[in-house]
Amino acid sequence: MADKAPEDAYTAEPFVPARGGLAGLRRAAAECRGCPLHRDATQTVFGEGDAHARVMLVGEQPGDQEDRQGRPFVGPAGKLLDRALAEAGIDPAEAYVTNAVKHFKFTQAEPRKRRIHKAPSLREMTACGPWLAAELAVVEPELIVVLGATAGKALLGSSFRVTQVRGTVLEEEIHGRRERLVPTVHPSAVLRADDRESAYGGFLSDLKVAARVLA
Repeated sequence: MADKAPEDAYTAEPFVPARGGLAGLRRAAAECRGCPLHRDATQTVFGEGDAHARVMLVGEQPGDQEDRQGRPFVGPAGKLLDRALAEAGIDPAEAYVTNAVKHFKFTQAEPRKRRIHKAPSLREMTACGPWLAAELAVVEPELIVVLGATAGKALLGSSFRVTQVRGTVLEEEIHGRRERLVPTVHPSAVLRADDRESAYGGFLSDLKVAARVLA
């Protein structure tokens, strides 16, 4: 019988190096085959930012632009996030941004058609968990800003509901570390909102809670 492909195990653990800092993690993540998502994605999109950031922002997964450029939060949602962070009093240049899942998951009606974002499954989020754990261990942020339901479920479990806890300060054990977290919506949800101005105001209010924690 043929050996099973590594992605069938649904864990990134074998690909995560024991040392090497963020640069070593980024190099290793580029070769990750810990779940089947790597097959269709253009490339791994690893986190980036200040290696000693006081705040880590965790989103869901790369989008179309991120997948093409290989960098997190470079599309419209990332631009909105930077604007809101600056307004809230958090310097985007001093943050570390990453995603719970490092490969773009999408559906596509046919080649050359637009790639439509598809939410990752709990199994895919769990498979990618070792990368997020490694990033947390290196950066050691004082605060994690949880961007949206998928990131919340990846960090806090499947019962997480962003609407119930957004804009509050949580203290939980995450990957063996005691962490403080402020959940909010994903910036893409602001862009999709019918009343974008109101949605942005709520998002900004949540980020101001995070800024007060860091003050």
